Amino acid sequence: MKIALVSEWLDGWRGGAETSTFEFLHHLISQGVEVHAFTRSRPAAAPGLLVHTVSGASMSRTRRSITFSHRVERAVRSGSFDLVHAITPCMGAHVYQPRGGTVPETIERNIAVRSTGIGRSLKRHAARFNLKQRYMLRVERQLLTARDGPIVVAISDYVVRQLRRHYDLPDSRIRKVFNGVDPPASVAALRARQRAGIRREFGIGDQETLVLVVAHNFKLKGVRRWMEALGLLLSRGVTDVRSLVIGKENSSAWRRLAVKSGLTNHLTFLGSSSRMEEFFQAGDVLVHPTYYDPCSRVVLEGMVRGLACITTRWDGASEMIEDGNNGFVLSEPTDIEGLADRVTALRDAHFRRRVGEAARANADRVSMARHTEAMMDLYRSLMDGPVAQPPACLKEPGGAVDV
Repeated sequence: MKIALVSEWLDGWRGGAETSTFEFLHHLISQGVEVHAFTRSRPAAAPGLLVHTVSGASMSRTRRSITFSHRVERAVRSGSFDLVHAITPCMGAHVYQPRGGTVPETIERNIAVRSTGIGRSLKRHAARFNLKQRYMLRVERQLLTARDGPIVVAISDYVVRQLRRHYDLPDSRIRKVFNGVDPPASVAALRARQRAGIRREFGIGDQETLVLVVAHNFKLKGVRRWMEALGLLLSRGVTDVRSLVIGKENSSAWRRLAVKSGLTNHLTFLGSSSRMEEFFQAGDVLVHPTYYDPCSRVVLEGMVRGLACITTRWDGASEMIEDGNNGFVLSEPTDIEGLADRVTALRDAHFRRRVGEAARANADRVSMARHTEAMMDLYRSLMDGPVAQPPACLKEPGGAVDV
């Protein structure tokens, strides 16, 4: 089986969607699939992975993305692939898997981050002049509304709802294949050493509750909401909670906010880290009060490691959580009191352990191996059926969409 996979970026530091795509590629290769990745990234060499780095030549970031899209369309049209699997919207794909969710939902939820009506109106107005968003929206709309368009793979029920709401996509065009992560490989003794080492390094006591926040877009993922909840805990006299925030965003402004909010003794911004496994083992609770996540990878990673996770209904990963049993789901990221109350309850080590063990019991349901096998089944069904023929937009030279 020879597959072309299109993803503008394959750099793990950009976020969970890119990390999941790269992990998925390795699983495909292990299944004997010949994988050709078309991307603007230059990922490290990996056995069996054929990377075609497609430049987007232009002075403008928007035009570079558009040029990349057009060049990839021509490349996959001229290649002899059994199937074209697009992560980034690409005309001519047999399978479209919007790991970042649909474009209109992404725009809507980024607007929802603004706390005032005026702020949301200004953000909505600015979105109309965002050329890259307009282009991606146009390509995705043409891709999904085409009569013979691709099968669309939704990584959560939340994405299924997006497809129905924004595009009225029929169920015959949708396949739900829930997101996946690889389970941790470390043994118990190593995990104990990692936990002790991180806690010693940051001066966190054995009896203190360590809350992790892992994000690259602090505003969208609700970091400020957690800071407000931590402030509320301190105002209630709860002083045995410590928190580490891990992510690539420039943290200087956030550190100043922590100082202003009186959180510096309880909250530390670390920046990006290559030691995520150590931090996962050191933590007790993972907080993810996100405004938008098609299916948060970090929540799934926390669950398979036995962390008690708190997220929101705007996270597709929440469908794996039975509220109060194997984690918690907030109705909104702005539910500061609800977030503080749940962290307060999880200070009880016995309750926290019970929640974490129930979360870990879902490991097989959220494995990347299961995800890959379901995708392989889809590939086989498409190759055996009429959909395996190139879509009309791939046959026609004029299929590319210009701005």
